[in-house]
Amino acid sequence: MDLLLKDKNCIITGAGRGIGKATALLFAREGGRVVVSDLDATPATAVVEEIKQAGGRAVACVGDVTAAGFAEKLIKTAVDAFGPVIDVIVNNAGYTWDGVIHKMSDRQWEAMLKVHITAPFRIIRAAAPYIRDVAKKEKEETGRMNTRKIINISSIAGLDGNSGQVNYSSAKAAVVGLTKTLAKEWGAFNVCVNTVAFGFIETRLTQPKEKGDAIKVEDKDISIGIPENARQMFRAMIPLRRAGTPEDAANAILLMASPLADYITGEVLRVTGGL
Repeated sequence: MDLLLKDKNCIITGAGRGIGKATALLFAREGGRVVVSDLDATPATAVVEEIKQAGGRAVACVGDVTAAGFAEKLIKTAVDAFGPVIDVIVNNAGYTWDGVIHKMSDRQWEAMLKVHITAPFRIIRAAAPYIRDVAKKEKEETGRMNTRKIINISSIAGLDGNSGQVNYSSAKAAVVGLTKTLAKEWGAFNVCVNTVAFGFIETRLTQPKEKGDAIKVEDKDISIGIPENARQMFRAMIPLRRAGTPEDAANAILLMASPLADYITGEVLRVTGGL
């Protein structure tokens, strides 16, 4: 059986841990060349080394996806490493910073918009010469265009709302608007643009809050996780009676990146175990 992503140049943000890591490893096993983008150097480098040890090709790009100029740096890393064509982008990087609306600061609100919607917008814009323009050249030279994929990651919080996450839910809802609009704009260039919206997946963001872990953003440590009683409640609501794994999530992303989804665009795939 042919590899699903053989010789495809792929970018995955937030790829040092969790869903992003599982996706990077899976893409590499399926023949993709992977840019592993992450905020932290240590996990990004570790994922790259794991891919290389398995015989794959990967390179790290370390930095904050919300930083000025990072999108251009990310695209340059991909082009310098694998050539002037980008076949797959997975906009996965993100985190949560919860609070009820009447206590939420402007900084909390804006942080979620920056990481979940502004960063993907900037990355896609920076990638345009290596996706859209490449497709136009292919059509002129060969009469056909290769299929390329953009997969934006959302959440059921963005589709259905979630108490205490007005900032995160709003940003993740905006991802759907970005996806549907770009699917219309770039459909003529054979680019399929879809959203994968996850339910309860076991990652750092959904681990027990009692562990006391935090993500450092600029000068602030932001507490992450879900109280254990809420975790148990979520599990009870899932028809499959379990949380999803990062590998479950990666499989869904691979589906949308693969030739199996070459006639799917502008859609939202809910990956929730039935939640």
